[in-house]
Amino acid sequence: MIEVDKNNKSQTVPTLCRLCIAHCGVLASVKNDNGRRKLIKVTGDPDNPLFKGYTCPKGRALPEMHNHEGRLLHSLKKQDDGSFVTIKSEQAAIEVAEKIRSLVDEYGPRSVAIYVGTPNVGYPAAAGTGNAFLRAIGSRMFFTSNTIDQPGKQISLAAHGKWLGGEPDFDRADAWLLMGVNPIISKAAGIHGQNPAQKLKQALARGLKLIVIDPRISDTARKATIHLQSRPGEDHTILAGMINVIISERLYDAQFVTENAEGFSTLKERVAGFNPEYVADRAGIVSDDLVAAARTFAAATIKHGNSGTGSSFSMYCNLKEYLLACLNTLCAAYTHAGEKVTRPNAMLPAYTPKAQPLAPFKGWGFGEKLRVRDLTDTAAGMPTAALADEILLEGEGQVKALICIGGNPMAAWPDQRKTQRAMEKLDLLLTFDVEMSSTARLADYVIACKHSLETPGMSQSGEAIKFFGTGIGFPSAYAQYSPSISDPPEGSDVVEEWTFFYDMARHLDLELTYVAFFGTAKYIESPMAMMVLDKNNKPTTEEIYEHICSESRIPLAQVKRYPHGHVFGSDVVVTEKESDCEARLALANEFMMTQLADVYAQDYRIQHDTPDYPFRYIPRRHNNFMNSAGRSIKKLTGDKQWNPLWMHPDDLNKLGISDGDRVNVATEYDSIPAIVESDATLLPGVVAMAHAFGGLVDEDHRYHELGSNTGRLIRTEVDYDPITGMPRMGNIPVAIKPINTI
Repeated sequence: MIEVDKNNKSQTVPTLCRLCIAHCGVLASVKNDNGRRKLIKVTGDPDNPLFKGYTCPKGRALPEMHNHEGRLLHSLKKQDDGSFVTIKSEQAAIEVAEKIRSLVDEYGPRSVAIYVGTPNVGYPAAAGTGNAFLRAIGSRMFFTSNTIDQPGKQISLAAHGKWLGGEPDFDRADAWLLMGVNPIISKAAGIHGQNPAQKLKQALARGLKLIVIDPRISDTARKATIHLQSRPGEDHTILAGMINVIISERLYDAQFVTENAEGFSTLKERVAGFNPEYVADRAGIVSDDLVAAARTFAAATIKHGNSGTGSSFSMYCNLKEYLLACLNTLCAAYTHAGEKVTRPNAMLPAYTPKAQPLAPFKGWGFGEKLRVRDLTDTAAGMPTAALADEILLEGEGQVKALICIGGNPMAAWPDQRKTQRAMEKLDLLLTFDVEMSSTARLADYVIACKHSLETPGMSQSGEAIKFFGTGIGFPSAYAQYSPSISDPPEGSDVVEEWTFFYDMARHLDLELTYVAFFGTAKYIESPMAMMVLDKNNKPTTEEIYEHICSESRIPLAQVKRYPHGHVFGSDVVVTEKESDCEARLALANEFMMTQLADVYAQDYRIQHDTPDYPFRYIPRRHNNFMNSAGRSIKKLTGDKQWNPLWMHPDDLNKLGISDGDRVNVATEYDSIPAIVESDATLLPGVVAMAHAFGGLVDEDHRYHELGSNTGRLIRTEVDYDPITGMPRMGNIPVAIKPINTI
């Protein structure tokens, strides 16, 4: 507990931001407000050993978010006429629990589903307790944003296998490949390290060769040694081309491949047609640049390749991640025996990194089977893009109740019209939120939540994100813990999400078992930690965190001694390969090789030529927003509350429009209004727009204050991934026409 000066003077304390997975160490200033701690300022913490004073605009706007006039201070219940009235959170828990009981009794446990959004990654207690509640009622319908973001990372892990020595440290690398990711804006993805702009500057100064594959001259691409500014959606073609060059010129690590991989000859055969000339023509790049990128990557002593959401949003996200894994394996782009492991863990359990593969495992086709598109559970989780169908499709197994934890489906899910129909059809829609989001406006119950710095926080989830793929997470044994440092406003009734699930379970006389899992699917780095939540003795958040960290390499009590965070010493090195290890990394997974053959068989000239829809839409992140979070904060929106449609100046001239003009963006399925903005970093013919904006489907007239929802341009049942159900969310052919104004 942080005590505030009783004379109303502010006090500045260290804590950590939890708006995204970066978990920046910050300084928070609080003052006495009628005996309560009120957050008034957030800055970077120069005494934090990892972030060293860095923070982003979103983190610095935390006081405005905590004290925003539109913040929800009481839970709400929808009335028959569509209006909302306040309801005590304890009463809401009872009513929702009773509704869930009746739905389970009538339709079965599968009728209840949970969706966890990206903002929840910093709050492990919420998702963990929500999952425990679902298991307690017998439902396996647990969905997250992962399968509409970057599911290919886990699918490729299953198909390719994992190098147990881990990937190398970016700070020591000679070369690094970034595909469809812009770390300077996304903050926590692509490279190991915090303050990514500074990290890149330092790396380039020491001689790093940076290779970037991106259809835009992004903030990161500007710093690249080689930038392959390709047509959207051709990342897998470029990777196959790089692999072709590396194999044909014998630049791969033959000894490593022989000892640790299988399927080399098949991979060589399948990439044979992806020669530099073919790839250059198809991807719209210079063949010599492709060859230079392949040679530069292969020649480096320490290197690795990572990707991001940009490449994932277009089709073949699994194949792209798989080929990237093959590229890393061909070039032995890993940490090897005798070298220090990049991430030795701090608040995660200790483990022994080994210079050997973990064999591939079943990554899809198991667990819960959905009723649409032959989709199943996967290594990346349940297919979220099919959840709206599961709500709308009548019959046995229909989802009747949805609980959203830290998510905003109306802003984030693809196919917005279908999403809204699904939300309106539910017998019960409950969402936890700090404001009336577009999803909350459709909900039956909106549970007002504590804001981030009103709860205890720890950096363990910033470590655990490494289980979702390479290039994310802390590059050292860094850890930080913080108690709550501010209080909810006076007279408010706000809760932590996990306590609501606990109260519902206690009302239904259910036993909740919290499970802390350290791995991905069949890859388990350390044994699970399980905690039964006593129905008669409600635990505290701190006690749940103690449980999550019960086997941590660095005890939580020791972490707490360093309020500014600490990088703990480590002599953990990668051990030698076990003598009886027969596991091999797979360079020619049958499913992936079939997809690669299908790609090569395509008539790409026809694919690229869509005269009725001559532009290609790609996604783009906004530096001031975390998906839909922060859009109501004036400090972040400034005078532009919308998400502009960025276009190349030549395209604006051809259409006879200028910055600020209004246009209609259309696919063959739907259209949205937008306000254009010139951007010469794009290829001509490519347009970009940030996702997770917009209001409800009948609110296009408000796009100047809400922005436009790019999910409207997408259909989930068309051009979707057969494993995860993720539809084409980027590289979408669009037509753009000016909107005549009077």
